[in-house]
Amino acid sequence: MRKKFLILFPLCVLAAAVVWASAAGDAADPLASLSYLNGTFANKVDAAVSARLDSAGGTLPETGGGSAAGTAASWTESRLKQDDMLQASTGDGVLLLAGSGQVSYSSGAVVDATDGTVLPSGGELALRHRYLVAEDTAANFVVTSKTAVVDWQGGCTFFESTSTDYNAMAAALKAMHLFQGSFTGYGQGFDLEAAPTRLQALIMFIRVLGEENEALAWNGNCPFRDVQSGTNGAKYVGYAFEKGYTNGYSATEFRPSSPVNARQYTEFVLRALGYSSAANTDLSDALTRAQGAGLLTEGEAAMLRRDPFLRAELVYISYYALEGQVSGTGQTLAQRLMDKGVFTQFERDAAPPVLNWRL
Repeated sequence: MRKKFLILFPLCVLAAAVVWASAAGDAADPLASLSYLNGTFANKVDAAVSARLDSAGGTLPETGGGSAAGTAASWTESRLKQDDMLQASTGDGVLLLAGSGQVSYSSGAVVDATDGTVLPSGGELALRHRYLVAEDTAANFVVTSKTAVVDWQGGCTFFESTSTDYNAMAAALKAMHLFQGSFTGYGQGFDLEAAPTRLQALIMFIRVLGEENEALAWNGNCPFRDVQSGTNGAKYVGYAFEKGYTNGYSATEFRPSSPVNARQYTEFVLRALGYSSAANTDLSDALTRAQGAGLLTEGEAAMLRRDPFLRAELVYISYYALEGQVSGTGQTLAQRLMDKGVFTQFERDAAPPVLNWRL
């Protein structure tokens, strides 16, 4: 069978989607029951789909014109950025794991196989819903968030946008030991679509200081009762408090799981570059001061004031901070970190490339 089953099944399910598209239906009143999708339909069209795959040599044909095309018999994960487009055709499957996106097509149908309905052209993709492209349909799946994680199956063409590549920045920081991500089982664990916590921001700050080893070796008593003692989190927080890098939320609370905002993280990076200290508790002008220090451009400061602060923005600030001048030294932050042995010039040169345009 040349491992065709994972492609055959979506095609079987979709053979009658053109008929479904002409009828009304929603999640409360599905156009086709899931048992029907998984049973009778599959049996009816299996032979026809098998013949199609045989004529194609066992794989779905690639569509030309895109920056990258591929064929995958099993679900394959890709990290994408805003306005990246996945062009899919009959039998292809798409599943959004993180971020947001929408689909467009001029005729035919795209079936939400998770609830047995047709997703209209222009519709928003639901997280973790499996979408299948119907017979005689060419569909464009476009990322509408700054980053996204997509599972896809079949023969697809990817068209890359020129949007800011937060994914590449995260991968580059990881190669330089400055960003580790989480234990999330998809998207390389980057979680760029999530809001960063105060603890995550503090850990990133300590890394860009080049003091992570010292923090993990710290064995004092963390003064904050809401940070679990004996954990690495307590080491990071206790070390930063002892060094005067952070004051905590109050004398007894750090609130490690609370979200951090753009001003708070920018203040951390200003402290790492020597342009501020924990003695400064007025962060209202942090973005303006960051412009004065050369850490942010005017466009970046405007973006950070306007947009929700996600891990993508935390990565952005950290990545370009490497080019920032450390106050009074004549060194960039990257040079200082290499002097400290955090990463080598070889590791920096070998890191995934990032197109160097800034807002």
